[in-house]
Amino acid sequence: MTVRVRYPPSPTGVPHIGNIRTALFNWLLARHADGAFVLRIEDTDQARLVPGATEKIIQSLRWLGLDYDEGPDPNDPSRDIGDFGPYVQSRRLSIYREAVIDLIERGHAYRCYCTPEQLERDRIELRANRQPPRYKRRCRELPLAVREDNERQGLPSVVRFAMPPYGETTFRDAIRGEITFQNETQDDFIALKSDGYPTYHLANVVDDHEMRITHVLRGDEWVSSTPKHVQLYRAFHWQPPVFAHLPLILGPDRAKLSKRHGDASILDFRRKGYLPDPLCNYLALLGWSLDDKTEILPRDLLINAFTLERVVSNPAIFDVKKLDWLNGLYIRRLGPEEFARQLHVFLLEFTELRPDFGFLVRVSPLIQERVKVLSDATELIDFFLQNGELKYDVKTLLSRRYADDPAAAGAALEDVLARLQTLDAWEQEDLEGAIRPLAEELGVKTGDLFGVLRVAVTGKTATPPLFETMELLGQQRTLERLRRARERLRGQAPPAK
Repeated sequence: MTVRVRYPPSPTGVPHIGNIRTALFNWLLARHADGAFVLRIEDTDQARLVPGATEKIIQSLRWLGLDYDEGPDPNDPSRDIGDFGPYVQSRRLSIYREAVIDLIERGHAYRCYCTPEQLERDRIELRANRQPPRYKRRCRELPLAVREDNERQGLPSVVRFAMPPYGETTFRDAIRGEITFQNETQDDFIALKSDGYPTYHLANVVDDHEMRITHVLRGDEWVSSTPKHVQLYRAFHWQPPVFAHLPLILGPDRAKLSKRHGDASILDFRRKGYLPDPLCNYLALLGWSLDDKTEILPRDLLINAFTLERVVSNPAIFDVKKLDWLNGLYIRRLGPEEFARQLHVFLLEFTELRPDFGFLVRVSPLIQERVKVLSDATELIDFFLQNGELKYDVKTLLSRRYADDPAAAGAALEDVLARLQTLDAWEQEDLEGAIRPLAEELGVKTGDLFGVLRVAVTGKTATPPLFETMELLGQQRTLERLRRARERLRGQAPPAK
């Protein structure tokens, strides 16, 4: 049997952590088994559609490297790639109508003419009697004559599936084992809405069968819907797929994952400077593990090792701090040129900085160890790319030693300028050799003197190593910035606005 799995997002926004974790697990199972990974766009809830969402879904998958074998053409979603399309549900309405007619003819579904007002009265009555709200099956046994009269009047209707009223529905979950539901707790759910669009339950089952899906990996929240799907498979006389419901993802406080826990759309993670490989590595650990100690999982290892047997049922904890640590580890393992390339792409796409690639190659050794996400680099390099006067408060220029004596700080800068202007070579060793002894001569700590220099040449209190920074900044710009700082300390230049 060829393994075929699907990722079926609704185009109501950009995928978030839980949604993409589901996509990743499906992709890993397909790649592990040399099977097929299918993208299906489930757009039957027309009221909630967001323009451009399908393109954002495809963009998210492509950025993460989760390539799909069948689905909407990534270059033109109105077209399909694969043999079992269309892969957008709104283009499959005739298939669902035929399936519903088949169910009605064989007694597994019926038309319901109840008005919204009648259904609301029933819900109020059930709540008053402390019963769970459900459809009271008013139309399930309507006489044929009544049905024909309703049709002649053109009364609006939906199609409901006739769930067995007694007994049990049992299915086996590949992660949780055998699960049983009492049929009396199930409702006669709507299969086809009055607008001709199917509900999730009908479309999901019909599409999975038509597309020959062998394994359904989805979130834990769909466990309670599975009895409906099992009964649909039985009504159609179809073989159901293997069901595997993935564990919930919670925040560190074990509450439902939300924005306050760091949850965001996957494209937001891209804008913040996360890399695809560590993000996939981390998502794989949310419910699956290789063993009890391995945390660094390159993609080829994930593919080779992934099996459903190692997926757990307990909720997984999403901790953005651990993701940051893992992302930083991956960044530090990049070669300098690869780091520069990744950073160059990020800066051009998400910031106003326009650095030369050659410059990034030179600056990479100074900043790579300090970067957890690529956005961290902007604060570490923007002063290199800034022309004109740096913007900083004069108080920032004064270290603790010079806080009450700006004149002494200005004099120290004068001494620094005198030494730097006589250097024949402008390299880190020469710069440090000229300046470090000066601190002792002035009777100050090197940290105090270096702190003044750092702010003078970068405008910041925290930067890459000082002398390497000065070397890369160049002699002319370094001296210009030191002179400007000296003049500001003398009060001869107004503060930058």
